[in-house]
Amino acid sequence: MGAIFPSASALCARFDVARPTVSKALDKLQAVGLLAEGKQGKRRTVLALPSREESSKP
Repeated sequence: MGAIFPSASALCARFDVARPTVSKALDKLQAVGLLAEGKQGKRRTVLALPSREESSKP
């Protein structure tokens, strides 16, 4: 935990998706407590890893 999460721009490039898609995904990860909020000039960090049960949900 505490690892720096890739930026939205990096995720867009890596997964070849639009920025709104990445933003929605990051918001959901933040809402369930897996990522710390990213603010301007501050990178998002990992707060927790999903359990096996959570990671298998569609």
